Amino acid sequence: MRVVAVHPDALVVTSRMWQTNAVLLRGGRGEGAAEAMLVDSPYFPDELDALPALGRETGFEVEALVATHADFDHLLGRLAFPGLALGVGAATAQRLQAEPGAAQRELREADGDHYVHRERPLQLGAVQELPVPGRLELGEEELELHPAGGHTADGIAILARHAGVLLSGDYLSDVELPVISPGGSLEDYRATLARLAPLVEAAERTVPGHGSPHDRDRALRVLDEDVDYLDALERGERRPQMPAGRDSPRQRRIHGENLAARG
Repeated sequence: MRVVAVHPDALVVTSRMWQTNAVLLRGGRGEGAAEAMLVDSPYFPDELDALPALGRETGFEVEALVATHADFDHLLGRLAFPGLALGVGAATAQRLQAEPGAAQRELREADGDHYVHRERPLQLGAVQELPVPGRLELGEEELELHPAGGHTADGIAILARHAGVLLSGDYLSDVELPVISPGGSLEDYRATLARLAPLVEAAERTVPGHGSPHDRDRALRVLDEDVDYLDALERGERRPQMPAGRDSPRQRRIHGENLAARG
């Protein structure tokens, strides 16, 4: 697990699995401790177990959990903080209700594939529906919540203007191609990239769900690369030119799956 501060009020925790990013985000600091939240989650049990102590030692006392979407690898914060409710957008709440037990099954399958043992199963507990589009108070600050569908049927991006940080969910990754999962669509993915563009411009750093945090220029380049890839996908190209750092056998397989989903 790697921990990097991208702002005094934002720590990026990167898992050993899939370069999955979780973010400890803190509101403005007035008198006393500032409220903090965990957005998304790392994967491995030892990484999750380390989060409460990491928060205490760095002044990020986690009082809230948020998931950008309902893919299982973003829902594991409850294993680190079982007493907290999980905040999600309305579309994610609907997906969780429509797919009861899906995240737990997918986690068990992934754990089996990677020989991971957990002391307790994932229980999502109370789910709190957040306003999307809308705003969410965090200490003395407000976070902006923006819809981000296309990768899946659900999703949110979070802009923390006080920290200059955009949390983009499973978009704008420098290690993964755009993935059109069941429930997602190329058209909605395009709409989300268009919606993210001004948010990237407004932020100093963009943190994708997987991969490295980007400065503004790098995030805009990744966004342009993703638009170009979606153009190639729409044309049905079997072997499109892949973005630098994303031309691998695994990403080629993902492209094949995207093509199959397009029919």
